[in-house]
Amino acid sequence: MSVTKILTGVMIGAAAGAILGVLFAPDRGTETRKRISEKGTDLADALKNKFSDFVDSVTDKFQGAKDEASNMANKGREQFEEWKGNAQNAM
Repeated sequence: MSVTKILTGVMIGAAAGAILGVLFAPDRGTETRKRISEKGTDLADALKNKFSDFVDSVTDKFQGAKDEASNMANKGREQFEEWKGNAQNAM
């Protein structure tokens, strides 16, 4: 099981537990709705942060792969120019 699935399950479980806890608490309706709204906002913020971290991670990996491909292309070009120079000198 992947870490993402485990973290998602934990977050959903925590949110469900918080909502059920608030619903069964002996508070007035307005207070209960306020708590649910706050918990929803907290959960949304946590999900936004998690998604932002994921996007940053993917961006970093993509940039690293792009840089590596560029370096390989430059090395290949240099090697080709070297071989081309050697061939011209041999002629």
